[in-house]
This record gives sequence, C-alpha cells and structure tokens, in this order.
Amino acid sequence: MPNWLLLLPIVIPWLGCIGVWAVGDHRPKLQHSLAVIFSVLSAGAGLFLISYSTQQLTLILPLGGIFDDFRLTTDGLGVFLAVVATVIGALAVIFSVDYMHGEHSLGRYYAFVLFFIGSMVGLVLTTSLLWMFVFWELTALCSYALIAFHNDDPKAVRGGIKALIMTQFGGLGLLFGALVLYAYTGSYDINLFLSNPAALPASVLSWMAFGFLIAAAAKSAQFPFQTWLPDAMEAPTPVSALIHAATMVNAGVYLLARFYPAFEAVPGWKLAVMIVGMLSALLAALMALVAFDLKRVLAYSTVSQLGFMFYAVGAGGIFASQFHLMSHSVFKALLFLGAGAVIHALGTRDMREMGGLGKRMPFTRTVFILGALALAGIPIFNGFWSKELILEVGFEHGNPAWIAALMVLTVGLTAAYTLRMVILVFYGKARSEHHVHDAGAAMKTALLPLAIGSLSTWLLLGPFYQSLKTSLPFHTLELNEVWVQLIETISPAGWMTLEVGLEIISQPSTYLVLLVIIVGAVAWLRRDRIGSLLMTFKGVEKAAQNGFGFEAINEIVVRGVQQTGEALRVTQTGHLAWNVIAILLGWLVVLILTMLGRIS
Repeated sequence: MPNWLLLLPIVIPWLGCIGVWAVGDHRPKLQHSLAVIFSVLSAGAGLFLISYSTQQLTLILPLGGIFDDFRLTTDGLGVFLAVVATVIGALAVIFSVDYMHGEHSLGRYYAFVLFFIGSMVGLVLTTSLLWMFVFWELTALCSYALIAFHNDDPKAVRGGIKALIMTQFGGLGLLFGALVLYAYTGSYDINLFLSNPAALPASVLSWMAFGFLIAAAAKSAQFPFQTWLPDAMEAPTPVSALIHAATMVNAGVYLLARFYPAFEAVPGWKLAVMIVGMLSALLAALMALVAFDLKRVLAYSTVSQLGFMFYAVGAGGIFASQFHLMSHSVFKALLFLGAGAVIHALGTRDMREMGGLGKRMPFTRTVFILGALALAGIPIFNGFWSKELILEVGFEHGNPAWIAALMVLTVGLTAAYTLRMVILVFYGKARSEHHVHDAGAAMKTALLPLAIGSLSTWLLLGPFYQSLKTSLPFHTLELNEVWVQLIETISPAGWMTLEVGLEIISQPSTYLVLLVIIVGAVAWLRRDRIGSLLMTFKGVEKAAQNGFGFEAINEIVVRGVQQTGEALRVTQTGHLAWNVIAILLGWLVVLILTMLGRIS
C-alpha cells in the first residue's frame, strides 16, 4: 500500500468541504448529494485502513524546524478512532439530508461537518504532538461553528462561545505539553517520548501529566468542565451525534490512553484520573435523572459514560476504556439521531410534551430502545460487555474500593434515567397535539446500521484486543488471563468472542451489576411508593437541577474571559502590518523560551 493513502481519510472530506461550499446555497440538492458522496468515500477510506492497523505504515511530509515534520502512522488505537470519525460522520451526514431539509446556510453546515471529520482523523493518526495540537484546535473550531450554527439564536451563540472557551483550557494543556517535550528532547515525536519518558525530569513529567489531564477533562467535558456539553445541544442534532457524542469528546479519553505508558508512574496521576472519571459519571447521571430536555439528558449521559472511560484509564484498563469508547460511539450516536427524528417530528425537545410516540413512530421507537438497552448495560447489547470490563478492572489491582462502589451506583442511576427517558418519550398518554411522522428514508438509512451495531459490535472484542496488543508496543493491556488465553488460542472470531462472553457472564461482578441495574429501574418505576424515601434526597435533586453549582462557576470563568477579551480590544489597531509584527514577536518569545528550556 502506498503510504500517501494515509492522507485519504483527511483529504477526501476536506475536498468535500471546499466542494459543498463552492456550489452555493442556491443548489441545496447538489449540496446534500456532494456531502453524502464525500462523507461515504471518507468512511470507505477509513475502513480501508483497518487491514493495515497492525503494520505501522508511516507517511512523513518533511517540514523541519520548530514546525516539525507532518507524520501519520497507523496503529490499532488511531485507526479505530479514525473509523469511528469517518463512519459515524457519514451516517450523520446521511441523516442530515432529511433533518436539514429546507434549512438555510447548508454550505456552511456541511463544510464544517466535513472539515471536522478530516481534522479528527488527523488528530488520531498523527504521531507529532505539535500537529496533534493543531488538529485538536481545528476540531474545537468546527465544534464552536456548528454549535452556533443558528447564529440568530442567542442560546446557540452563547453555547458555542462557552464550548470554545472551556475547551481552550484543554488546548493550553496540550500546547504546554508539546513545548515542554520539545524543550527537553528537541522532538515532538509521541512514540519517541513513550519509549523513554525518563528523558524528562520527574517534576516536569508530573506537570505534563496533570496538564494533559486538564486538557482531556476540558475536551471530554469532564469534572469540573462538564457544563459546556449540555449547552452545546443548541447545535443541529446530527452535529450532537457526530461531534458531541461519538467523536470529538472522545479525544480526551484518547489522549490519556495514548500517553498512559508515560504517565502511569507519576505519583497521584492515576488516582486523579479515576476521581475525575467517578465524579463526572456520578454527577452527570444525577443531572440526567432530573432533566426534561431530551438532548440534555443524552448530553449528561455522554458526560457520565465518558467518566466511565476516564475511570477505566486511571484503573489501568486501557483496553476496557477503548472498547467502551467503541460501544458508546455506536449506541450514543443511535440515541442522538433517534432523538433527532423525534425532535424533527414534534418541533420540541421537552419530554413533558411528548408521550405515546411509540405507536406513531414505531421504527424510531424500536431503534431508540435498542440504543437505550445498550446504554443501560443490558446483556447481549454492546454496552453491557464493555461496561462490565471497566467495572472488573476497577475491582482489581488494589484500586480504591469506595470509587468502584460509586461507579456501581452510577450503573443503577444510568438504568433509572434511561428507563425514565424511554417512558416519557414513547409510552403513556400523548401530552401534546403535534402532528407526528416517523423517520424519513435518509434518517432510517443512518439509524439502522447503528441499531445493528448496538447489538453486534461486542463481537469485535477479540479482534480489537489483538489489534491493540500487536500495534501498541508501549502499552500493557489489562485483561483477565482467562480471556487472553481464549482470545489467543481460539481462532474463529465468532467462537472466540462467544467463549469470552460466557467467561464475562460467569464473573461475580456481573451479577452484582445486573442486580444494581434492576434496582435502579425498579426504583424509578416504583417512585410513587417510595416517595418518603426519595424525600430524603430532595436536596440532591435540587442540587442536580442547578448543576451542583458548577454552572455558576463556569459562567464566571466564561464571563471573565469575555471581559478580558473586550479589554484587550484596544491592542487591535486595525492595521495589518502591526498585527503581523505582534504575531511574529509572539512566536519569537515562544521560540526563545523553548530554546532556553533546552539549554537549561
């Protein structure tokens, strides 16, 4: 395979971005068609890389100097996320044909969606920390532009600005790490760093490790940055499914998993990652339990499930975190797009105005319930297997038992808010007189593969494990020895996964988790009969409705940044020459500081 083919999953959607923009909004049918064609081609290019995920193909475009060479490499971790970005991106674009029908500014919408797909692929395939930062910021730009797509809606603009400001804390953490790495090693090469993290002094490595934790938490909307994601739900729903459920928010988990071998020995780092994950999972689940905006419930759910992945990384379960990332990408994209079909039909996101939609939207109800069962962790569905792996890792290797117990509690809360959401939307009496229609043909085309994936992607457990084990030389994948033996000795993938599945079901922790799921579901169904008990937690409910106070804290931060920006306006003269000089002086200062760090 020519190495330049590694560029295809990046270049194809970027060419589509230019093409859709150039066509102009006076030809919407052509824009829809071009967006679908380029996104599907991009998905094909991403899937094509799977067969090379263990061969370490590398493309180097020499640039040299402080800008570093542009390098792309295939390994199991990067290729897997590239496939997620391109395939779910293509399904989101197909869904948009119906969802965005009749909308204005289609060129801007599709251009940013396609530009995002290419940028996300670049982020996970590059082996240069500097270029990872560049792609990291490009995805943030696309996220901001698409959240604020309805720029005549103050809530959308506010949500876009808030997301941009909050995620920039992540950008600063990543840039800091890139500059520190270059200062001490003279290279931005990620693999070189992972092979010898001792090249950095212990104190510097600690700063870098916690800087990356901040970067990951901000990008993945984790504690204490979790409030920007619910406000990002002002974006069109296909964008919520693609960027804010299945791809960009996973970048933080990817960052921690990629650099885990370098940071695992840093004192307190793994515990901090577990605590961030646990707090994010628990608090977001409680907020989902009291919210009535359908997309916000799913946003809180996303924060919570990402918390499970953070917790897994901190507990040493790199494979478990990435396997749940795959499962979550599928079932949460399905839930968001299913919610999009409901919102498109009713024109509201308020679940109190829904009810009884199952009879009038049978297809949407069926696929949505499949995604909900996967989210709740019901056996057979993909979310059960990957979540079970996470909890087993949490119970092993001497990890704090109190954190593991709270994660199990969160599993029960997940079952409760998932059941609440399904019943409020699809069952009971209709609470509005809206004219309702089921999902259109394009929507069904996007929803059906995701529904099938929610049932079947767990069958990839064995091949996925082998891919990561073969292509990640610096990582130790934590997996039960019995499962490893099964994976390595049983050749047919189907039988191998079946045997592993039976082994998972036989674990004692599995029965504990299933019991908690049942208790959570029954507690919500019987909430009227246990009202006196629930009154004890009235204060928790009120705190959850107010975002546990973090909404106010983050608003202060956002307002402070905006006010600082307004104050700095006086430095903008409006003359291009002076602006260029200021930029060059800034780069010169950064270069001098970097070189001084290398000399010292």
